[in-house]
Amino acid sequence: MAAAKTTAPTSRAATLWAAGASTFAATIMLVVGLFQFVEGLIAVINGNDFLVKTPNYVFAFNATSWGWFHMIIGLCAAVAGGFIFTGNVVARSVGVALAVLSALANFLWLPYYPLWGMVIIALDVLVIWGLTRVDLSDL
Repeated sequence: MAAAKTTAPTSRAATLWAAGASTFAATIMLVVGLFQFVEGLIAVINGNDFLVKTPNYVFAFNATSWGWFHMIIGLCAAVAGGFIFTGNVVARSVGVALAVLSALANFLWLPYYPLWGMVIIALDVLVIWGLTRVDLSDL
């Protein structure tokens, strides 16, 4: 009898793992976009009730303007997350750019909602990692 090869190609397994991470990143981007939209909506509707009051904050903007900014980023991120499932390179690039912009905006938002901002920053880092691992159109 001929001996069968029992070793699986590790590059294929790594590619499938990265594809799973990329699909996960697209899903997380949809969720982060919705979270960010809700965060902005709360700031627009009731922008006076914050966890921390910071009168001398360098980036102290009107809560309504912060809210609209978060709503726009969130909507764009959710739409880009949907298009990432197509494997489009442009959508992946836009997704990475929006995740970076979202992380930066939430870093500046930390004095207003510290825990919420840190959660979204962590999810943005997962999105960036997942989107830069593999191209879904290669599978």
